[in-house]
Amino acid sequence: MRQLINKFLLALAMVVAAFSAHAAELIMVEEEGCVYCEKFNRQIAPAYPKTAEGQQAPLRRLQLSEPWPADLQTIKAATVTPTFILVSDGQEVDRLIGYPGDEHFWFLLNTMLEKL
Repeated sequence: MRQLINKFLLALAMVVAAFSAHAAELIMVEEEGCVYCEKFNRQIAPAYPKTAEGQQAPLRRLQLSEPWPADLQTIKAATVTPTFILVSDGQEVDRLIGYPGDEHFWFLLNTMLEKL
C-alpha cells in the first residue's frame, strides 16, 4: 500500500510540475514614482491573487530599469509603465499598456485571458 501511495504522489508531483511550467502569468512592468503603478497597487494588487484571474495568471512584477529576464527574451520588453503582459508557455498572448482604472482593468484583463 505504501508503495502505491508513493507512486501516486510521484505522479501527482510530475503533473503539478508540468502544469506549472506552462502556466500563464501576468507580467507587470513598473517603476518607482509611476502614479498609475501606485494607483494599481492601491486598487487592484491587494485583491488580485485572491481572484479567479489571479489564480489563472499570477502577477509577476518587473522593474522597468532592471535588465529584461532571460526567461522572457522572446517577449518584447516594455518601454512605459505600467505595462501588463500576459504570457503563456513562454509566449506573449496580449499586453495592456497603461492602467485604465479598476473597472476597465478587470474588463480588459478578462478580454486578454479569453485568448489563452
